[in-house]
Amino acid sequence: MHIHILGICGTFMGSMAVLAKELGHHVTGSDANVYPPMSTQLQAQGIELTQGYDPAQLDPAPDLVVIGNAMSRGNPAVEYVLNKGLPYVSGPQWLADHVLQGRWVLAVAGTHGKTTTSSMLAWVLEYAGMSPGFLIGGVPQNFSVSARLGGTPFFVIEADEYDSAFFDKRSKFVHYRPRTAILNNLEFDHADIFPDLPAIERQFHHLVRTIPSEGLVIHPTTEPALLRVIEMGCWTPVQTTGAGGQWQVKLLSEDGSKFEVMFEGAVQGVVEWDMTGQHNVANALATLAAARHVGVVPSMGIAALSAFKSVKRRMEKVAEVRGITIYDDFAHHPTAIATTLDGLRKRIGDAPLIAIIEPRSNSMKLGAHRDGLPESVVDADQVIWYAPANLGWDLGATAALCTVPSIVSDSLEGIIERVKSQAQPGTHVVIMSNGGFGGLHGKLAEALQ
Repeated sequence: MHIHILGICGTFMGSMAVLAKELGHHVTGSDANVYPPMSTQLQAQGIELTQGYDPAQLDPAPDLVVIGNAMSRGNPAVEYVLNKGLPYVSGPQWLADHVLQGRWVLAVAGTHGKTTTSSMLAWVLEYAGMSPGFLIGGVPQNFSVSARLGGTPFFVIEADEYDSAFFDKRSKFVHYRPRTAILNNLEFDHADIFPDLPAIERQFHHLVRTIPSEGLVIHPTTEPALLRVIEMGCWTPVQTTGAGGQWQVKLLSEDGSKFEVMFEGAVQGVVEWDMTGQHNVANALATLAAARHVGVVPSMGIAALSAFKSVKRRMEKVAEVRGITIYDDFAHHPTAIATTLDGLRKRIGDAPLIAIIEPRSNSMKLGAHRDGLPESVVDADQVIWYAPANLGWDLGATAALCTVPSIVSDSLEGIIERVKSQAQPGTHVVIMSNGGFGGLHGKLAEALQ
């Protein structure tokens, strides 16, 4: 079958394309912006990519068009599909019908940490010899591919609350019907589609409604929004993580790189790994709980986590030039920015730390998170905010509220000059964006040479 994917370079759609190819379909796709890591992964898989949405790409007509949630009415390719009556479907619906049907789905939902936790969980099952399938919104370094069918019924999926398509406004995860569900955390995000936090809580409850009574829901004790979701009605056993929960940790290093794991009061072992930050310790606990549900004993899960290599673009060290270390991180919400910087600060001690932040997500562009930004960067020594031309609010006023030195730059060249003038050997530079950031990482490394 010839499947053509509109919006193929999105992390979800690109991963779905890999699975369709593995199932034996002829897969092609198009996107407005074809950029790594997804574009390189797709080309390596032999998937033909077209730049832009000219309807000519749909002639001759494919057997099925899968339409990504970034596509809207008015897009020339979308209008062509509708006018010609071509068969079309959303990505999550296709996945549910052709990949997830009849499998034991382990879903990881939450505002933060979905990609990292899904990667951890897939790796733990792999380490335990369970050859899981997975679809992850990033490229886990233990696998070097973001999706595969796997060799057993177990399938790990990053379960996103974003909508499914312009014609299906339900959250993607409502399609997945998991048996094991991790609800990592829940805060207001996606201001472009949700009016407020209760609207997102309702979608999370739609997910909870689909989990069987023989399944398992895992969530931390510290998230009021998730407690409200469970109180709306839950028909599934629940295990909790964190303070007062069944799964707890004792930190053995302040930066979270070493910690002891307890389940129902009994010590299960010690995780010692390359990750930092309290958020990753929390991700690890949820992972161990989910893995135990499918038969992985905690001691084996702990051994697997100690060999976990993180995900591309999650505090990934991309260069070290003249003693200056550059990291790439996907953080694009104040909570994620704060926890990431806190984890790095605890690891590097008093070393100089420069944060470069691009407010690129839809919620950021709408200004939904601007009040939380000044507080999110307190662990940096200085911050460079990038103001893209289409930002609809005053980033300078937000920068002025920061308690650490902050400047706003509207060009990559300006950012590079600033870092060159400030960084010295021993400085750590974290670049935070959920996009390609114009290749800033490579350009900065080159300039520092």
